Amino acid sequence: MKFLRAMKKLKIKKQIIAAVMACVLGIGGIYSVHASVINDAKNKKNEAQQELDNLNSQIDEIQAAQSDLQEEMDAYDDQLMALLTDMDLLENDMDAKQDEIDQANADLEVAQEKEQTQYNAMKTRIQYMYENGDSNYWEAMMGATSITDLLNRVEYVSEVYDYDRKQLTAYQETVQQVADLKDQLNAQLAEMEELKISYEDQASSLQALIAEKSAAMDNFDAQLASAKSLASQYADTIKKQNQIIADEQARQAAEEAAARRAAQQQQQNAGNQSNTTGSDTNASASGSGTGLTSSGLNPAHTTNVSGSDVVAFASQYVGYPYVYGGNSLTEGADCSYFVMACFGQYGISLPRNSYSMQSCGQAVSYDCAQPGDIICYPGHVAIYMGNGRIVHASSPTNGICYGSATYRTILTIRRVL
Repeated sequence: MKFLRAMKKLKIKKQIIAAVMACVLGIGGIYSVHASVINDAKNKKNEAQQELDNLNSQIDEIQAAQSDLQEEMDAYDDQLMALLTDMDLLENDMDAKQDEIDQANADLEVAQEKEQTQYNAMKTRIQYMYENGDSNYWEAMMGATSITDLLNRVEYVSEVYDYDRKQLTAYQETVQQVADLKDQLNAQLAEMEELKISYEDQASSLQALIAEKSAAMDNFDAQLASAKSLASQYADTIKKQNQIIADEQARQAAEEAAARRAAQQQQQNAGNQSNTTGSDTNASASGSGTGLTSSGLNPAHTTNVSGSDVVAFASQYVGYPYVYGGNSLTEGADCSYFVMACFGQYGISLPRNSYSMQSCGQAVSYDCAQPGDIICYPGHVAIYMGNGRIVHASSPTNGICYGSATYRTILTIRRVL
């Protein structure tokens, strides 16, 4: 009897062990089936994530390049606007200069008429003296009533001749002065016309650069749109693979739970059978889950450099050539390099372009300008010499030369010494 009970208990234990093994094997089979799908989804997700990371890096690079390009375009726009403003001011200066030339032409005509009138009067008097011979002259002399009267008559005739000569000389000098002024005004207008051509060339270059940069910006926009489209696709792929992984893990968890419940049920049935036969064998299992306009501006000097020394240094190069964009005081320089190099000789650092020099140092009123101050015109800079004179790299025709400080509209005067 005892032997039979022992054999029955052993049989029940075997059933329990078989149930547990079946549960383990079932769960292992479930895990193997779902692991293949999950691993495949993870591989696809990782590939998509890597591509997405690469695209995000490309997007960052494109956006950085766009930002740099936009800064360049903004700078070119600022230069173009400043250049167009300078061109408008230059047009005004040219109109004013043409008015001066017209007035000089009118003054020249008047002076020439006066010269001709004086010349004709002298010819008439000379012709009269010649046609009547010297008899009238001697008669006038002989008609004198005294030595004093005689001397007065001789002196009168001499004064007439001297007056005629002086008047003619004065008119001739006036004609020459007006003609010289006209030539000077024409030379200044020619210089402005050269500068206008230079402005137009610079404006064309800036517009071409802006168009080129705009095309590059459009290309960046296309690249960015393409990269973002691909990034969106890879993000969708990652989202889909995450969903596949979550679904498979949920199914795996459900099937594992079902297998455990089945094993627990088998163990419970075996335990009940053991209890029925007097056995005290128990079984248990556990689950798991998943889860310039003001006056009096005269700032103090901030350096020990003498403005007169700067002027003297700059004057050494009068007569040397002007070259647009040139960087040599002897081989050729433009206005901004000339000013920058002359001040650089004394350790004063200035920007390379005339537009930026308008913000250097401190503002000075024209009535307080001193030698060594920088006079800024539209698109041009010069060094003030004092007494209304400047030294500057003027134009291809004039080269480095002296000139009048007020020959053009002054935008601002800067003191950097």
